[in-house]
Amino acid sequence: MNKQNIPVFFINLLFLLLIAGCTGNKSEKKQEQAAEPVAEAKTPVVVGNETSLLLKDLADNGDYVNSQSFPSLIKSSIVNESLGKNILVIDLRTAKQFSEGHIRSAVSKKFEELPVYFETGIKPFELDKIILVCEDGQVSSYTTCLLRLMGYGNVYSMRWGMSAWNNKYAQAGWLSGISGKYEGNLETGANERPSSKGMAELNTGMKTGEEIGAARFSKLFQEGTGNILITADEVFSDPRKYYIVNLERKDKYEDGHIPGAIRYKPEATLGFIDEMASVPTDKTVVVYCGTGHNSGFATAYLRLFGYDARTLRYGNNGFMHDKMLKQKTALSWLPFSAADVNDFVVVK
Repeated sequence: MNKQNIPVFFINLLFLLLIAGCTGNKSEKKQEQAAEPVAEAKTPVVVGNETSLLLKDLADNGDYVNSQSFPSLIKSSIVNESLGKNILVIDLRTAKQFSEGHIRSAVSKKFEELPVYFETGIKPFELDKIILVCEDGQVSSYTTCLLRLMGYGNVYSMRWGMSAWNNKYAQAGWLSGISGKYEGNLETGANERPSSKGMAELNTGMKTGEEIGAARFSKLFQEGTGNILITADEVFSDPRKYYIVNLERKDKYEDGHIPGAIRYKPEATLGFIDEMASVPTDKTVVVYCGTGHNSGFATAYLRLFGYDARTLRYGNNGFMHDKMLKQKTALSWLPFSAADVNDFVVVK
């Protein structure tokens, strides 16, 4: 080899080695990239056109279920102090119950009569408050939610119902309904939520969100309230029959819940498609909370969107009341007791 060509030879060799090295690095990177697992595509959530239009209409008109006004509950003491002022008390109990005793100046109305009554019987927006009353506060909570969603923003449900008004009603209502019967049947492990698949389809035939809402409200009022409540005995007899929604804080849920119950955040479920789409449309849904009031509101919203939803009567108070009393301070429970009962006047 010519000595003059030696440097050139080594320069060329070094150049070839550098090219090979760079090419090898690129190849390895490509192999590494190819080895990375490909993320599975999420199954799209199925939401029908009418459902989408109704969701949008409710959101455009204030998104009540995610506002500070939700749930719209009022204490019996406030109601008593407001009597004689610019309020209206509507008693949803039976005509017989009403005739045997009711709040002064209250009017008796059937649930089914309310839409027409609000349209032609009164001028709702001239009143400061319209307060709905029932036996235990759960039917009135359900009804209040529907009326609020219809645009009547001054409607309230009286907490605990007539049980909070005086002892006569408490003995027949809440004080007979509270129980610790199933405290030994609770579980503490979290249950996994199913994947979001879709929401119940609405088939009103209407074209706008407002029209769809009107049709759904009309149907719910026609159906009445005969099947919106479910008892602890029914649920605990076979919890697997139901899809059970727990509307409580995480610490309360983890301390003990109905077997199979799945926790949903009270403030981040209703109106959120991904959350509601995980609730099955082919199974009876049982919603419960501490007192049954919040679950009454949630049940109304779910039924508006076509779910077969029920609210658990008396909530946690109906099956773990003793446990709630023991942990009242630690977990901020609201166990009903004689201290919640007033001695307000009733008239006949």
